[in-house]
Amino acid sequence: MGGARLTSAEVPDGKAPPLAAATETELDAGAQFVLKSRGSWIHCGYHLSTSIVAPALLSLPFAFGSLGWTAGILCLLIGAVVTFYSYNLLSLVLEHNAQLGHRHLRFRDMANHILGARWGKYYVGPIQFLVCYGAVVGCTLLGGQCIKAIYLLSKPEGNMKLYEFVIIFGVLMLILAQIPSFHSLRHVNLVSLVLSLTYSACATAGSIYIGTSSKGPRKDYSLNSDHETRIFGIFNAMAIIATTYGNGIIPEIQATLAPPVKGKMFKGLCICYAVVLTTFFSVSISGYWAFGNLAQGLVLTNFLEDGKPLLPKWFILMTNAFTILQLSAVAVVYLQPTNEILERTFADAKKGEFSARNVVPRLISRSLSVAVATTIAAMLPFFGDINALIGAFGFMPLDFVLPFVLFNATFKPSKKGVTFWVNTVIAVVFSVIGVVAAVAAVRQIILDAKTYRLFANV
Repeated sequence: MGGARLTSAEVPDGKAPPLAAATETELDAGAQFVLKSRGSWIHCGYHLSTSIVAPALLSLPFAFGSLGWTAGILCLLIGAVVTFYSYNLLSLVLEHNAQLGHRHLRFRDMANHILGARWGKYYVGPIQFLVCYGAVVGCTLLGGQCIKAIYLLSKPEGNMKLYEFVIIFGVLMLILAQIPSFHSLRHVNLVSLVLSLTYSACATAGSIYIGTSSKGPRKDYSLNSDHETRIFGIFNAMAIIATTYGNGIIPEIQATLAPPVKGKMFKGLCICYAVVLTTFFSVSISGYWAFGNLAQGLVLTNFLEDGKPLLPKWFILMTNAFTILQLSAVAVVYLQPTNEILERTFADAKKGEFSARNVVPRLISRSLSVAVATTIAAMLPFFGDINALIGAFGFMPLDFVLPFVLFNATFKPSKKGVTFWVNTVIAVVFSVIGVVAAVAAVRQIILDAKTYRLFANV
């Protein structure tokens, strides 16, 4: 389907939009059951916040370690400005097409309609699936690592392996994956928003406490002296920041809005970016200030030194618990594009959503999807390196390049105007950064390859 046509039932006053075609097409099962258009702008804000403000932000102090103070804060600011602008442009393109009678509910539908069928089928669709499913695997692995951290704090001599904790998190995901639609997650994502603020506050407070105490490490903000390592480190750090701001599912989130959608996405983005600015800057600045270039890939790791807590044990346990709970919400949000594909493939749109004909294949297919993600996370505990590569190939084009291309192709701003050139320059610059970041990610995989072992207990 190139895009969903609005039906009279979807428009509050019962009237079709002014330029809607007379013929109407039926929604497929994926759009009808998973991407229900019933939400308000505030629900949209919850979904956006969960998809962007995730525990990946706890790696920002580590990114600062390769950039230093000035470049780190500058990159964080540029990421916020560019993505807020980018997501607004995508929203405007979606609103424009909805007013013309083509409401696109999926990223690939949007690409099909504007750029041509091949773009949606062979580029946007596969890349979005890789990014979103990669995020599910990454969340599952990180969830397992956080549960293991709690276990080792409580039982330092324990002998349980990482893959066992990954499976425990996978069981939680197995339950959450059965939530029927994206809109059904609105209350889960409100709790997720509160959790993200809570563990970010804990991470910030913990960093400040350690940084001001004698327990903290000696602060060193110098950059790596090796020129090659420093250059690749800079691009790797930029990829981390880009991935942290990444979303990849803006059309699917906007699809949850009840018509008319005009202006609602902007309000949702304002909620989201209020949370983004609060959490990203507090965690990155406090973490880098406290630990300097010794900041670990996950700043919570710095709260332990040789396995001994630098903070009260209950505080570290609480922070990890909040992180685990929010990770489960983030994972289930990024599972939605996969759920939509499974629903479209196996469900019958003409039968009831909760009929036996649709519930049985839904239960089986979603359970298998989570089982595969959990198995990959347990087998490949070095998946973080692979996810960096997926981020460079995925989040960069989906969030930092395509929105500007789609806007220029839809609205065709004058080449003599500022808008056209701003959009073009941003798209070109981030395309180059994406390629170099992908090279940096491949280099990191090669450097770390000698340590890779299936089901490793790291």
